[in-house]
Amino acid sequence: MGLLTVLKKTRSNEKSMRLLVLGLDHAGKTSIIKRLKGEDVTTVSPTFGFDIFTLNYLDYNLNIWDIGGQKSLRAYWRNYFEQTDGVVWVVDSSDEDRLEDCKQEFDKLLRKEKLMDATLLILSNKNDLLSSKSVDEISAHLGLELITRKYKIVSCSAITGTGILDGIKWLVDDISSRMFALQ
Repeated sequence: MGLLTVLKKTRSNEKSMRLLVLGLDHAGKTSIIKRLKGEDVTTVSPTFGFDIFTLNYLDYNLNIWDIGGQKSLRAYWRNYFEQTDGVVWVVDSSDEDRLEDCKQEFDKLLRKEKLMDATLLILSNKNDLLSSKSVDEISAHLGLELITRKYKIVSCSAITGTGILDGIKWLVDDISSRMFALQ
């Protein structure tokens, strides 16, 4: 996000944030959003393309873009990067077979210039499953110790709801401290 975007938001007194929710298919992106909205998470269909939701959180309107994670759709993710304030990267911590694919896509995402200023939240989802990896294991696999930008990784479960609000609170606090500090 450029300085002009920050100034526009400051001048208009707009308190909205644009968040992208990305990750491989079946990581739990839509389930996490449904949990945030207070909806039933037992029936979730894969997202083909994208869905947009607006949630009111504290004094902010969160414009959340849930982008499908199927391999055929990942090349189109870049079409949604413009004016993004925060990225939520969702990892299926129980799917060891796809962790390398997850790392490759995550690495590509980190190199995108339009996302360089976006706050990064990594949700290590499905911690309610016995086969799930710990946050430390996911962090090591993704190589988070090498990242120079601000980020946070949070263990969560879309089914139980644990960890999700903690992660969103951190994300909103970080974005608001950058964008709305002059208000």
